[in-house]
Amino acid sequence: MKPLNVLSVASEIYPIIKTGGLADVVGALPTALAQEGVKVVTLVPGYPAVTKALARPEVVHQYPGFFGGPARLLSGRAGALDLFVIDAPHLFERQGSPYLASNGRDWPDNARRFAALGRAAADIGQGLAPGFVPDVIHAHDWQAGLAPVYLSLADGPRPRTVMTIHNIAFQGIFPADLLFELGLPTSVFTVDGVEYYGQIGFLKAGLQLADRITTVSPTYAKEIQTPEGGMGLDGLLRARSGIVSGILNGIDDAVWDPATDPHLAKPFGRENLQARAVNKAALQERLGLRPDPDAIVFGVVSRLSEQKGLDLVLAGLPRLLAGRAQLALLGAGDPTLEGSFQAARVVYPGQVGCFFGYDEALAHQIQGGSDALLVPSRFEPCGLTQLCAMRYGSVPVVSRVGGLADTVIDANEIAIATGAATGLQFGPVNLTGAIDAFERAKTLWQDKDAWQRLQLNGMAADLGWSRPARQYANLYRSSLQTV
Repeated sequence: MKPLNVLSVASEIYPIIKTGGLADVVGALPTALAQEGVKVVTLVPGYPAVTKALARPEVVHQYPGFFGGPARLLSGRAGALDLFVIDAPHLFERQGSPYLASNGRDWPDNARRFAALGRAAADIGQGLAPGFVPDVIHAHDWQAGLAPVYLSLADGPRPRTVMTIHNIAFQGIFPADLLFELGLPTSVFTVDGVEYYGQIGFLKAGLQLADRITTVSPTYAKEIQTPEGGMGLDGLLRARSGIVSGILNGIDDAVWDPATDPHLAKPFGRENLQARAVNKAALQERLGLRPDPDAIVFGVVSRLSEQKGLDLVLAGLPRLLAGRAQLALLGAGDPTLEGSFQAARVVYPGQVGCFFGYDEALAHQIQGGSDALLVPSRFEPCGLTQLCAMRYGSVPVVSRVGGLADTVIDANEIAIATGAATGLQFGPVNLTGAIDAFERAKTLWQDKDAWQRLQLNGMAADLGWSRPARQYANLYRSSLQTV
């Protein structure tokens, strides 16, 4: 097995900087790929948290002028991660979100900031760091979308490129008059380049020029090639369907392990599932829910948005909470949804508990203490929260879309009889479908033996990164064979 060098290019990486599942994927893949003979170094922007985490950084290159100011390319390690870091204070030395200013709007120079990420990736691909010359550049989401573009303009040999879509709803679209500022010639402002309905499309450009395209589940790979799921890029993806593949995400099963999780009131595993009761009681106490071991606790760990279907949970609350049922919610996002859940906590005291914001410990506690986890997304590229739920014995109740459809086996009659079921699916994704799923879950909850079988099945599933890493390694190697 020939060793490979892969440069991973991303705007966030766990555990240093995280806003969503992208960071989890980018942070976990390098360790898993090492088992496949693939050395990964990840290029990330030099946000304050990143430069602080970088141990004994070395200067690889100095840019006297780099998208509006001087910059340095640094290399070093942060924990187990090998990193290249773009140390450009004028672009990245800002507190808060990597993408949003304090007013909740995009940073006005995001085009330059993430063009810099693509430019540095292309430079490394052309040998800027002699100690690490990549065979493959793996670009993640729109923020890395210009890497294949800059490489396409270079002379001489170049690495192969893989573009991964984590969520096609986010595309990085900017005015055409930024072309020169981004260091792009007019020759690339075409339908076969960066032009996208008269503007510059970062994700579109990456998809147009990459050697391989992946997304994070097989079903989502099909959905994004339809007008309903492609968000305007379906035609491009159909035209390039021969190089499009779906590789399911995994979870870091060292971080997400109920037997060793320090955030839980009591660790547990398949052999002592009854210990979950302690975590359920602790969760009820933390979120102000009525202490009731027999109530079914529905959990939510999610961005609060229409995409995630949380409006369906709100609209179905009277049915969801009927009888001895409770809701434990952790999330942030749409202010209207936050306000509505806040109001629901007042209307249903002891039955609805909410925390608005990001709390890693509480995310683990909801997985380890809830009985069922709701993921009613209208579309979901892969989803990680349902995988964590299965690992922690919380039965996922999910919509039949994207990676949710690929990872959760519905508890229909046959699946229950054959011992294959791991959760509940519903469709279509509307209020009627969601309420039916709530009712199915509450009915099944009454059959303790059947419910425990769902829990044990989910906890036994292979949810780690070994299999996805093998698929990525095979993809990298096959891309090199077509040179």
